[in-house]
Amino acid sequence: MLELGSIASRVGNFNHLRQLHAQIIHNSLHHHNYWVALLINHCTRLRAPPHYTHLLFNSTLNPNVFVFTSMLRFYSHLQDHAKVVLMFEHMQGCGVRPDAFVYPILIKSAGNGGIGFHAHVLKLGHGSDAFVRNAVIDMYARLGPIGHARKVFDEIPDYERKVADWNAMVSGYWKWESEGQAQWLFDVMPERNVITWTAMVTGYAKVKDLEAARRYFDCMPERSVVSWNAMLSGYAQNGLAEEALRLFDEMVNAGIEPDETTWVTVISACSSRGDPCLAASLVRTLHQKRIQLNCFVRTALLDMYAKCGSIGAARRIFDELGAYRNSVTWNAMISAYTRVGDLDSARELFNTMPGRNVVTWNSMIAGYAQNGQSAMAIELFKEMITAKKLTPDEVTMVSVISACGHLGALELGNWVVRFLTENQIKLSISGHNAMIFMYSRCGSMEDAKRVFQEMATRDVVSYNTLISGFAAHGHGVEAINLMSTMKEGGIEPDRVTFIGVLTACSHAGLLEEGRKVFESIKDPAIDHYACMVDLLGRVGELEDAKRTMERMPMEPHAGVYGSLLNASRIHKQVELGELAANKLFELEPDNSGNFILLSNIYASAGRWKDVERIREAMKKGGVKKTTGWSWVEYGGKLHKFIVADRSHERSDDIYQLLIELRKKMREAGYIADKSCVLRDVEEEEKEEIVGTHSEKLAICYALLVSEAGAVIRVVKNLRVCWDCHTAIKMISKLEGRVIIVRDNNRFHCFNDGLCSCKDYW
Repeated sequence: MLELGSIASRVGNFNHLRQLHAQIIHNSLHHHNYWVALLINHCTRLRAPPHYTHLLFNSTLNPNVFVFTSMLRFYSHLQDHAKVVLMFEHMQGCGVRPDAFVYPILIKSAGNGGIGFHAHVLKLGHGSDAFVRNAVIDMYARLGPIGHARKVFDEIPDYERKVADWNAMVSGYWKWESEGQAQWLFDVMPERNVITWTAMVTGYAKVKDLEAARRYFDCMPERSVVSWNAMLSGYAQNGLAEEALRLFDEMVNAGIEPDETTWVTVISACSSRGDPCLAASLVRTLHQKRIQLNCFVRTALLDMYAKCGSIGAARRIFDELGAYRNSVTWNAMISAYTRVGDLDSARELFNTMPGRNVVTWNSMIAGYAQNGQSAMAIELFKEMITAKKLTPDEVTMVSVISACGHLGALELGNWVVRFLTENQIKLSISGHNAMIFMYSRCGSMEDAKRVFQEMATRDVVSYNTLISGFAAHGHGVEAINLMSTMKEGGIEPDRVTFIGVLTACSHAGLLEEGRKVFESIKDPAIDHYACMVDLLGRVGELEDAKRTMERMPMEPHAGVYGSLLNASRIHKQVELGELAANKLFELEPDNSGNFILLSNIYASAGRWKDVERIREAMKKGGVKKTTGWSWVEYGGKLHKFIVADRSHERSDDIYQLLIELRKKMREAGYIADKSCVLRDVEEEEKEEIVGTHSEKLAICYALLVSEAGAVIRVVKNLRVCWDCHTAIKMISKLEGRVIIVRDNNRFHCFNDGLCSCKDYW
């Protein structure tokens, strides 16, 4: 027995624990409550796998109060509060009478159920127990109402109040954002310990007052590793990775041994930097110091590798963790795959993950939304709410709302907003910004403006999102006015603001206003020059556009040359178009759009040999033309069409209506513009090609299924061609419909034979 006691005192890791367990089995003591409780206590300290700990618990036939208490502590330490409550129910079922030591664990773990346990301990006469009382104060301080915590605190005689009671109240006031009360209690405390000072550091870091947090940290009479961790976390969680890493160096130089929380925080700070060299240096330090990497540190390393682009290293850690994986590990690996666009691997993990939580669903939904698979994001959201096991949170809704915006699916977007309201999911600024984005991208600027105006607080993203919406719709004056309002409200325009306003001026043809905005930028970035070249080019000032490009203080990028190429297309300037296109072929050799634009310029000029030359160059370079498609939303579905598409179930009706519309249009003076046909074929064949473009088919379908007078909304992945633009103007007048088309460049609102773009696109 003495030998076993000696071994037990030297247990430092999980392997040591298993050796002790083996010795206990060898001595036939593995059924004894004393040794089982001791082993479970070691499991708690070493964060042993839950399945192993549970096997230990099951090895005793009649667990006593000490074994149950040890098991309760284990689950409490893991923050698995549901298991704590279940274990207590099992304890009662076994007829084991809990003592006063059990109730603090229960009260801290039971959430709002702790109120019931509070009442229970009062009946049992444990209400005056110092540990129980402190647990009660801590519970109300964490969960509210804070007034109940204060009442229990005030009822304790002054001579009985422990520093732990004061600390619970200080932390509670910080939790409920009562900085003044927290500060007052700190000032009047008869004695303070390291936990008190640490609570103040944590509190000020939480409200982003890092100067005050650092002041308290620097004034601490003594610091524990927890104090250092609090300050490190404050820096890391507020995006100050450099300061966090400098403080970590100070900590090491001061001779403080980092614990697992320190390493997780420091690794997280490195993750935010996304610097592979820094990551490698940190890993070397971990190896040199022979740090025991538990599941939390390994998960942080996994996340760091993923953010540094080392997906293979991240997966190796994930596989090595095996039974130690927790939900955070799974979620980190899923996010790692979505970050690099490997959605198949992410979905495979998602499908096999045991016990998915809301973060898991959010990671996968956001992965789809951020990787151009918005329809899949919405489908997965529908699956989530159909299962009814988890309630979506704001993070879920932001991804789904944004996905609706990317699709241009207003019906779906309105359904999501109704779901938000019905389920009382509250949105912060980022949620409202997502709604502005969604309505703007769905062509409903009135709704976008309404959401913006109803916001109690707005940030620079709120303004930028609405300005970008105005830009896409060609509302130049509104964009300029909103930037002025923004400045008056004390929010300074940033790089994105100016891009939005300049784009709005370009789409509205506001040359002089755009010049003034450009000249007001202190240090224009390359994208601002691209916007200015685009603006000058659209209004026909091609020489000025070229001079602006040549005077740029930096090398032009593809966006600048792209603006020049598009201007050459609009104004049929072949030589300038060739100059811009040849540069783009160097910068973006795989972008088929540049080849197509130059082909359009040649086709407009009747230079078919050059059109053929470009086609051959594309073939030789392996550049494939992007298939054009258009879709309309009806009945909760997106109906997609490509050129000359006959796959839709109502194709016969669509083509019959198209014939009828063509006849009406010709009678109204329509002549097909065949300049966008990039083949030297008969005129009749050219007319047939442009006559069955995807946007025309989509509009015909919408005319068939929608109510008379309803707005038609079409989303197209490429720029709308001249012929379709002319045809849709006529259709809007002939059919008495407002037709909103979102192409890859801007919105076109067709009404009564006119387009909002005023033929600037």
